[in-house]
This record gives sequence, structure tokens and C-alpha cells, in this order.
Amino acid sequence: MIPFDYLTPRTLQEAIQLLDPDDPDIRPVGGGTAVMLMMKAGVLRPTRLVSLSKVEDAYRQIQVDSEGTLRVGGMTTLAELERSPLVLRGWPVLARAFKALSNIRVRNVATIGGNLAHGDPHMDMPPVLSALGARIVARGPSGAREIDVEQLCVGYYETVLARNEIIAEVVVPPMRQQRGAYLKVTTRAAHDWPALGVAVTLQSEEDLIRQARIVVAAATDRPIRLLTVEEALRDARFDEERIRQAALAAADELDIASDQHGSAQYKRHLLGIYLGRAVRGALAEQEGGASNEQH
Repeated sequence: MIPFDYLTPRTLQEAIQLLDPDDPDIRPVGGGTAVMLMMKAGVLRPTRLVSLSKVEDAYRQIQVDSEGTLRVGGMTTLAELERSPLVLRGWPVLARAFKALSNIRVRNVATIGGNLAHGDPHMDMPPVLSALGARIVARGPSGAREIDVEQLCVGYYETVLARNEIIAEVVVPPMRQQRGAYLKVTTRAAHDWPALGVAVTLQSEEDLIRQARIVVAAATDRPIRLLTVEEALRDARFDEERIRQAALAAADELDIASDQHGSAQYKRHLLGIYLGRAVRGALAEQEGGASNEQH
């Protein structure tokens, strides 16, 4: 392994100053789970890693503000979010999703900011947070800017973040009367990378869907909202066959990618089946872990 510098600044601002917008070999590190895997695979050969483990505790807090919005520090671990009573009470779909996300050893270390900044389309958090209408606060030398999670990823391992920007906070609007579900389809264990991920939030009156947000992931190079399906469901009663046809029509417009988790044709087939199940799960909002299907 090529030697590299490993720095542990005490403030977020100091960490930002140690980054270089023109040098891809200088990286910030939250929990380091993804970075270490990339280094082991030889994909990443950094000259400098900037650890965020010692920055201010303010970036590890989980709070609900006066408007009922969830505000999560970017250095909060996934396990801390999973166990948070605030998340369990106000954002149950998010809490359930963590149970099928990686394994507990990874969740104890990985941070929410690092998870989102990684830009891997197989990650579970980007589609769930996109369906919830969440946004991030990114901090860089010029200050802070807000970015919708839906707009964060632009390609495989690509985000709109500059190389000297760090995710300082994740902001999730209140769910109020919304219901939600996240369904992932894996070929092995529940925490494995999915061949397909579908996140749904909706407002409904019994089985009448007033409006919905639907995000598909893993099948494409980034999480993508299915706007045509959302429109087809507006003010409509639940009809699994109708949803299947809408999902297949939407799949024809997507650039579905084949990978080691399944062919494009296979993933298109899965979308036609599991989108309806995800909508039905959101309507029922069943208790228990995040929905997972092994196929």
C-alpha cells in the first residue's frame, strides 16, 4: 500500500481547509467503511485522508426542531439513528430501513454523511431519504448550501458535492400523516447489496392514494423518482395490476444497468412485481423490519 497522510482535525472548518477541490486523492473520512473497501480493492490510492472522527459533537446530534423537522448531524452513525427514539416515533420507515442496511458492525461505525456522500447506487439510505423529501446541508470554504437528497447523486459513485465539501447535516421533513415503506430485493442475506430497492411514501385515505413519492435504486446508476408512476397513482385506489403496468412503462424509460446482482431484464421484471408490494406495504405500514425479499 502506498503511504498516505492521515489527519484528525478538531473542527469541521479545519477539516474543510485540509481538502483540495482539485485533488481526488485527498478524501474526507467519516466511519471509513467504504473508503477502506475501496483501498483494499485498489480502486482508491489516497495521498491524504482527513478523518472527521474528532470534529465537534454538534455534528453527531439527533434533534427535532420546533417545526417537527428531524435534524441529524452528518457524523451520526447509522446505529445511533437506528436506535433513536425520535426516529422510531416520527419516521418509522427510516427506522425500519436501518435493520436491513449492511450489518451491525458496519452500522456502528458508518456515518449518515459518509453513506450519502459515497454515491453508490446500491446504498439503502439515498432512496429512502429521497422518498421522504430530505435534504442535506453541505459545508465548504464558501459556507453552507442545501441540496435535496433526490438531486445529490448524478451517476455511479458521483455526487454534486465538491471535493472540499462535507455533509454537515441531514434534514428530514416531518412525515405527519404520510405512510412509507422500503423494499429491497437481494439474492442472499437481507443486508446484502440489492438488485432492486424501492422506497415509497404516500398520503392516503384508507386505500385511496392522494399522492405518492416513489424512488427506485440499485437498478439504475443513481436513485430516480418515478414521476410518471406517481402521477398515475394520484387520487387513485390501490390496484396492483395498474401499478405493475405503470412500473413496466416507467422501466422502459429508465437506463437499467446489468451488474453482478442481476441483468437489466431481471431488474425490470422485479420492478414490475415489487413496486406494487412496496405501495401495499406503505398503505399497511406494517410493524417490524424493513421489507426485504430474497429472490
